[in-house]
Amino acid sequence: MTTKAIAYTTSASVFSTDGILDSLASSSTWLAGEESNVIDNSVNLFLDAYLAGRFKANASTPTAGQIRVYVGALLDDSKYPDVFDGTESAETITSADIRDSILKLAAFIPTDTTANRVYEFAPVSIAQLFGGVMPRKWFVFVTHSMVTALNATANNGGQCWYTGVKSTDE
Repeated sequence: MTTKAIAYTTSASVFSTDGILDSLASSSTWLAGEESNVIDNSVNLFLDAYLAGRFKANASTPTAGQIRVYVGALLDDSKYPDVFDGTESAETITSADIRDSILKLAAFIPTDTTANRVYEFAPVSIAQLFGGVMPRKWFVFVTHSMVTALNATANNGGQCWYTGVKSTDE
């Protein structure tokens, strides 16, 4: 008799390099931030993916605020919502009400005034954000409100990773 088992893939970086979030500017409204490249689940065929991340505050004393990590998905086979296009780049969402209607909040990290503090968020289920089913194509959007930019030292600003989950026969 065949038994189903969970198989985890090797973790992969969401952003193309660990340094892409270095010096990410602050956004008091959480509308400006960095979009990741699209992650194509029509190729990966994950039943779920776990998203986690790490960010580092500026070496200059930051202001207490928040780091927010959102996940978005295509609206249909090819249409991205609002300003998103599936290409890793800086983006500014049109308004807070649009942000809240097109993106799912994956992580909300309160920050303090400690320079160089590392902030992490535990793995979050992407499928759970979308009602229990993985979106065909999805992307990550990171924004923060610490006034000073994220740490500018190479590969210290931040990164997110995802680990795919599949089912195998044993």
